Amino acid sequence: MTHLHAIRRRRWLGLGGSLVAVLLVGSAAAAAAPAAGRVDRGATVTYAQSVGNPPNYILPLTPGNEYGSGNLAYFQPLLWRPLYWLGNGTQPAINPSLSLGGTPQVSNGGRTITISLKSYRWSDGTPVTSRDVQFFINMARAGKATWGGYAKGAFPDNVVKFVADGPRRFSLTFNAAYSLAWLENDELPAITPMPQQAWDLTSASGPVGNYDLTAAGASQVYRFLSKQSQTLSTYATNPLWKVVDGPFHVDAYNPGTSYISFVPNPSYSGPEKPRIGKLVEMPFTSTSAEFDALRSGAVDYGYLPSADVNQRSYFLAKGDKVAAWPSWGINYVVINFSNPTMKPLFRQLYIRQSLQLLVDQPLMIRDILKGYGEVVDGPMPLQPKGPYLSPLEAKNPYPYNPARAAGLLRQHGWTVVRNGTDTCARPGTSASECGPGIRAGMPLNFTIDYPAGTEIYTQGMETWKSFASEVGITLNVQALPLPTIGTLSVPCTHGPSCTWDMVTWEGWGYGSPYPTGEVTFSPYQTGGYHSAVNDANIIATHRSSNPDAMFRYENYLALNLPVIWWWNTPSQISVINGHLHGVVQNALGSFNPENWYMTK
Repeated sequence: MTHLHAIRRRRWLGLGGSLVAVLLVGSAAAAAAPAAGRVDRGATVTYAQSVGNPPNYILPLTPGNEYGSGNLAYFQPLLWRPLYWLGNGTQPAINPSLSLGGTPQVSNGGRTITISLKSYRWSDGTPVTSRDVQFFINMARAGKATWGGYAKGAFPDNVVKFVADGPRRFSLTFNAAYSLAWLENDELPAITPMPQQAWDLTSASGPVGNYDLTAAGASQVYRFLSKQSQTLSTYATNPLWKVVDGPFHVDAYNPGTSYISFVPNPSYSGPEKPRIGKLVEMPFTSTSAEFDALRSGAVDYGYLPSADVNQRSYFLAKGDKVAAWPSWGINYVVINFSNPTMKPLFRQLYIRQSLQLLVDQPLMIRDILKGYGEVVDGPMPLQPKGPYLSPLEAKNPYPYNPARAAGLLRQHGWTVVRNGTDTCARPGTSASECGPGIRAGMPLNFTIDYPAGTEIYTQGMETWKSFASEVGITLNVQALPLPTIGTLSVPCTHGPSCTWDMVTWEGWGYGSPYPTGEVTFSPYQTGGYHSAVNDANIIATHRSSNPDAMFRYENYLALNLPVIWWWNTPSQISVINGHLHGVVQNALGSFNPENWYMTK
């Protein structure tokens, strides 16, 4: 995903994805207009962590293995604010009021942008300056080998010059003229100014310097900060992590359970000062344990597990608020184009089309997800609807149509056997034959791996299997432990790791309003899909602000099927204490507890 890698998040929940309609809890104005009742400024608000997605890496240069929303949304931004805040009310858009940077000014034929910083201060009293931006960039260069936000050729590789034009004004010169839409939404939000005056250290006992200004020195500083971040037991006590410009400080952290609590930063410079006394992010070992705590009232802001969606009425009767948290994301089944046995089949578009035409997304959303879901038919989310959704993708080029699927197979030389297994009857490379590498008698028999323990996955895969059997495609669906799924879903070229056929494990939540595909659908992404046309389309989305560039990118993938598009679900079905106000559930996953308040 663009440099999107730095700001997109993978979702893990049983219900995770976009939503039929955007549901708002409270409003952006709620913080300024308290609800009826007296505000309890000393209130402790308890928020339920996602199971298996803990806050466990504090430095805002998160390694790939910890690159989840537990760190990127619910932890680090509470302490350190990004240059541009993504998520404006319910819309997937930049929020100017919460961004540290002003509107970028373009010069030098589009290669240089100049940004002025707002007047923010660190909690140690020093101002947030251009030097802090430079420090982050230097740390990103030093740590890009492990940083989960790094995509080769994107930030920071494409920044060729940094100039501080003053304490609160700087310019970045890039190696080419890029689309301002891409820079604003994908590249620049990846920058989180870090306190150079407190963190430019090579050891805990050494003096602060300007070590980051050389590559060797930056590497030393990065290694030091990374090691400190791996010492989880000191998150609440390490002086490094006390220097923040966000609305909260870490108050307590238990590395054994991932329990974490935050208290307000009294020096916060942002527009909304916290109005709660403490925020607790409560860990749970299972979704059933979280649900029990929610029912007991031990959690103020939690979620309904997918198996308990029907309990919505219980919480509404208590006076709680229940609303889906939409996700600006997509979902899909990964195809292994590198499997030496199966790739002749997968490389045939008509076979991928047949598989796609057998996925009845509206039916499964209605019957399995109880309406909490959204059709996915390309790389652009359909909801919340944004300016970059193409007319072609909005209409779904491959709606459920088993007759069309069977017709495609027959046209290309297959014997279609309803409730049996189709075989290639006309091998060869002409338009009416099976295709290169497909031998006579080769069956349409595929194995699909999916995560065990989530009922909606099981029901969805069994439904697809049933529909596929009607046109003679055999789908062997098997549930595997999530760690096993993770070992399969990595790029491969040969050997045992390449023997899987198809796999799905989670939806993909975009962290950018401008979701281009340089990591998701770039060359040699998971599954080994590669298309020179797609590569050129992705580059065009970086270089042109014309919506047609995005339309070409998404239309090509919607039609070419690098994956099997699969229905998407909300990030969660939230249950919120009726006395908790000011909550806005943004599709980009932005998290703003400084806007929350409790009434008595």
